[in-house]
Amino acid sequence: MTLKIATACDGETALLRLSGQIDEEHLAQLHTEIRRHRPRLVFDLTEATLLDRAVVQFLAAREAEGIELLNCPRYIRKWITKERDL
Repeated sequence: MTLKIATACDGETALLRLSGQIDEEHLAQLHTEIRRHRPRLVFDLTEATLLDRAVVQFLAAREAEGIELLNCPRYIRKWITKERDL
């Protein structure tokens, strides 16, 4: 399964539910979504199944910029923390 993005917006915050496998080739699409839905944006990672290192680094950088990572699986959270400590 490749990346699927479902969007919900309440007028102030956009929620992007990221589902499936996310890899480096999807980063351009995610950057486009970020530009479209700024300033208040949340990534829901409940259904994210597999990520590569480039995506984890991307998520770490976006979180540092203020994008919330909702329902982040424990293994992804640990990996993000590890990437930040490098």
